[in-house]
Amino acid sequence: MAASAPPARGGLGGPVAGQGEGRSRVMAVGRLPPAALTLKQFLRRQQVLQLYRKILRAIREVPDEQDRRYLKDWAREEFKRNKDATEEDAIRMMITQGNMQLQELQRSLKLAKS
Repeated sequence: MAASAPPARGGLGGPVAGQGEGRSRVMAVGRLPPAALTLKQFLRRQQVLQLYRKILRAIREVPDEQDRRYLKDWAREEFKRNKDATEEDAIRMMITQGNMQLQELQRSLKLAKS
């Protein structure tokens, strides 16, 4: 007995107008992908990414190449080490600490330039 082929079109039972033989992009109303973030999680994630980018931008201003490399590796490892954190209070605390460390780095760079 031959195995039946999977249906050619995904979605809710047929192609969407104008898509022809392509895959349907219709999603059932009210269904989110299993890994979808809540609005609060999404906004917190944006805060973390913004902090990471600010830190990397500040590190670019460090004059010594070795120090720059060390700080970049340090920042990358810190964010990687905490990427699986899910507790809201812990994440907020880490963001606060990261912002304080960023401010300290920016103050040090400002002093070094003067």
